[in-house]
Amino acid sequence: MKEEFLHYAWQYRLFAQENLRTTDGESLTIVDVGQKNVDAGPDFFNAKVVIGNTLWAGNVEIHLAASDWYQHSHHEDFCYDTVILHVVWHSDIVVHRKNGETIPQLVLPISHEAIKRKGLLDLGGCWIRCEKFWNELNPQFLDIQLSKVLYERLQRKSEEVFLLLKSTKNDWEEVFYRILLISFGLHVNSLPFEQLSKSLPLAYLRKHRDNLFQLEALLLGQASLLDCENSDEYQKLLKREYCFFSSKFDLSPIDKNLWKFSRMRPSNFPTIKIVQFASLLHHSDKFFSNLLSATDVESIRRMFRCTPSAYWDTHYQLGKPSVYRSKQIGESMIDLLIINAVIPVLFTYAQQKEDELLMERAFSFLEALSAEQNSIVDGWKNLGVGVDNAYRSQALIELKRQYCDLHKCLRCSIGHALLTTSKSTK
Repeated sequence: MKEEFLHYAWQYRLFAQENLRTTDGESLTIVDVGQKNVDAGPDFFNAKVVIGNTLWAGNVEIHLAASDWYQHSHHEDFCYDTVILHVVWHSDIVVHRKNGETIPQLVLPISHEAIKRKGLLDLGGCWIRCEKFWNELNPQFLDIQLSKVLYERLQRKSEEVFLLLKSTKNDWEEVFYRILLISFGLHVNSLPFEQLSKSLPLAYLRKHRDNLFQLEALLLGQASLLDCENSDEYQKLLKREYCFFSSKFDLSPIDKNLWKFSRMRPSNFPTIKIVQFASLLHHSDKFFSNLLSATDVESIRRMFRCTPSAYWDTHYQLGKPSVYRSKQIGESMIDLLIINAVIPVLFTYAQQKEDELLMERAFSFLEALSAEQNSIVDGWKNLGVGVDNAYRSQALIELKRQYCDLHKCLRCSIGHALLTTSKSTK
């Protein structure tokens, strides 16, 4: 038993509430458990209990063992003189206030079902701790909870967008440029793509938007990817062009050792992602402004459908010829960019402008997109959870990473429902 669970059981009344008695035999009725205190002091404020025939209003302190009262030196702290009830799992001692008065004590009679379920949650060894109870969940209940979790995910991402917005003096085009470029790095190369976005402002690239070759030179050069063993004429021209821009804009390239190529499909090499991004900039001006007017996912996809220069049809890296293959941004990659860049920025913009229609549009875009294909989504599918669109997959990814993986069962609405009673989920 952990003290955290005692707090939880008290807060949500997971105990038999009839015929309660204090450890010295007086009748006890819980009128109000109080409000949980997250700062220093007693664990619950403003509780109300009836002991004998007297109504008491004050604070509640909770410990595993009653002797913890003295271990924590509460008997020497005036803050704990307001405690009207000491709730414990094991009563091994009588406790007193600083003035010597005895504090009524309750051994919390947590329900056997709650203890059993909590014990099973703590066993581990499963993909998620509550998977043994997952079949108890009503589909409508799960839908509601996943909608809440999805909102939490977008809210969390919006905080990151707002920080970036503040650092760029409220420049939405620059913010979207940076987030989009980071998204091109997928998970493996997100850090170097972030460094690249910070070191090369969008304003510099816009000056040369009409020239795809110059965009490739700026981006590849700033990424330190123009220095390679197998050089060819195209690589030399790009490097010469970048040297000119480096001097013109006083640029310092990022550390080339940040990039990862190993154990990666060639189509996901940083070089390919960078030149795809260059082609996107070449074909689109004021990309973010255009997104605001998009009313459906397909119109956004069309904005992303562009192809790098012909050189890359036969190359994945500079100076290394390969068989012909178009390097147009793939449809699955486009959907990932919409999920990871477009939606969070649209959601944040809608929040700032208090535009409910735009916020609803962001959610509708997720519903229209296919679910991602990754190990987390596969794990949910193995549990029989339907994952038929990105709205669903994004919520389930957030649930797994922010709750299940961190063992926050007591803070999870689904875990709470499964712990308290199966009836609430049916």
